[in-house]
Amino acid sequence: MRRGALTALLLGLGPALAGESRPNPALPTVDYANTRFSGLDQITPRNVGRMKVAWTFSTGVLRGHEGAPLVVGHIMYVHTPFPNIVYALDLDQDGKILWRYAPRQEAGVVAVMCCDTVHRGLAYEGGRIFLQLADTRVVALDAETGRELWSVQNGDPARGETNTAAVLPVRDKVIVGLSGGEYGARCHVTAYDQATGRRLWRAFATGPDAEMLVDPETTTELGRPIGRDSSLKSWEGEQWKTGGACAWGWFSYDPELNLVYYGTGNPSTWNPAQRPGDNRWAMAIVARDAETGVARWVYQMTPHDQWDYDGVNEMILTEQEVGGRKRRLLTHFDRNGFGYTLDRETGELLVAEKFDPSVNWAKRIDLARGSPTYGRPVVDERYAPGTAGEDETVTGICPGALGAKNQQPAAYSPRTGLFYVPTNHMCMDYEPFRVTYTPGQPYVGATLTLHPPPDTDRTGAFIAWDNLSGRIRWSIPEPFSVWSGALATAGGVVFYGTLEGYLKAVDAETGRELYRFKTPSGIVGNVTTYMHGGRQYVAVLSGIGGWAGIGLAAGLTDPAEGSGAVGGYAALSQYTAAGGQLTVFALPER
Repeated sequence: MRRGALTALLLGLGPALAGESRPNPALPTVDYANTRFSGLDQITPRNVGRMKVAWTFSTGVLRGHEGAPLVVGHIMYVHTPFPNIVYALDLDQDGKILWRYAPRQEAGVVAVMCCDTVHRGLAYEGGRIFLQLADTRVVALDAETGRELWSVQNGDPARGETNTAAVLPVRDKVIVGLSGGEYGARCHVTAYDQATGRRLWRAFATGPDAEMLVDPETTTELGRPIGRDSSLKSWEGEQWKTGGACAWGWFSYDPELNLVYYGTGNPSTWNPAQRPGDNRWAMAIVARDAETGVARWVYQMTPHDQWDYDGVNEMILTEQEVGGRKRRLLTHFDRNGFGYTLDRETGELLVAEKFDPSVNWAKRIDLARGSPTYGRPVVDERYAPGTAGEDETVTGICPGALGAKNQQPAAYSPRTGLFYVPTNHMCMDYEPFRVTYTPGQPYVGATLTLHPPPDTDRTGAFIAWDNLSGRIRWSIPEPFSVWSGALATAGGVVFYGTLEGYLKAVDAETGRELYRFKTPSGIVGNVTTYMHGGRQYVAVLSGIGGWAGIGLAAGLTDPAEGSGAVGGYAALSQYTAAGGQLTVFALPER
């Protein structure tokens, strides 16, 4: 491989970021801002209908294929679910396999992975490919040869700690999270040195201030200092030690502010009666200094979570005009069904509105700045399992635990000013029960049944969202949840995939469908695009799985399995089957 070709030529990325001498890294989120916007414009609403399959590649692995291929110069890097194989394909030689990396992992890790054996992608910077394996090892590979440069253990699978997320290279560091909230893990975010794998800092989401890397006076929530022992005071006894709050989603980064943004997940257990208090800082957005790890600000979206509404979905960074002046914004579509817009420099909450019409667990978010409950949800007690008590079933809660949107990333187009959001339209019945913590054993404490909202059998939609007004601009109903990440392009086309296996292209302005193609298996991967040989290509992984597709991926038949997903998506088996394939599209050559 030519070293000079190893620049971050991913999805039309341009020169180095302001203030940085090296080129952008290549990321599964397209850019540090998580916009999933490509500047490529050969494919337009006028010609996208002529797209054809250019080539395909079988990964040789079944289960859920989340994430996306990574393109660096003339090389495409493709990853798989467990056992997390990585392929390097030469685009100059019709996808010839240059090397493969097949790590050895204990098969037992699969038993403690929540919600399928997925993996959300690779990252590239400085001649290295970075990834985190299911068993939590963080690995750096030589991008030219596939040789393992270093490997460090980030967690302990024996305690239920695993990972499925992509990592974020930032300057000389690589930022990684952890999974395990369903096993009572106490989770953290860690920075490692890109060259050596040496640990630089680690910040827990719960516990003492020093271990969370927060300053009681300078770390703020909604403009106010969080104060001393903010987490400890919000848990009963030492429950924070098994508090979950895992960061298994996406990271974004503002190089001018030098802040890394991410979300934390559910507190453990799912039974709210066992953990009174706000359970900080689970279910929160966190902004941390990339150099030191110290938190600049935090915002807890769902205090004392009673519904498993993990807050880990991506943070999308934009600069937009608010009140007549440009502001640095952060937009987040939470599993709880609210779309949040904040000032990413200060953490000020600007907008919080429902992006799915069925959301009923909360009536609204209190946006009155002078209110003592500013920023908190106004909970509808009819849909609060903690109000009903243990061993009582609360029915008709919307959204279900898999959220109005799960890990599938949204996209933002600066051309339209709109966000394109893959959503779930699913509700649940929820019965909490008492559970005892045992290391390495499930620490869930609730039984779920998932089902569509009343008066519909549709469980998904693809929407365009205005983050300044907090309103849906247009919506495309889908028969199943949209579990694929969106991609917006400068050509005015937005792409996404469906659980039945369709790659779809729609008009960015109107949502009008322009193209569809049925791939061999359901799509839970993220659509990507790249240039090669002067030609624009569109690529997507298909392979049914993830939480929504766990029944097909793992061969489960009991409707209650997969936390209710097997029953909730039973009809999916009539439309697709297991698979593992990359499909690449292009316009016909002239």
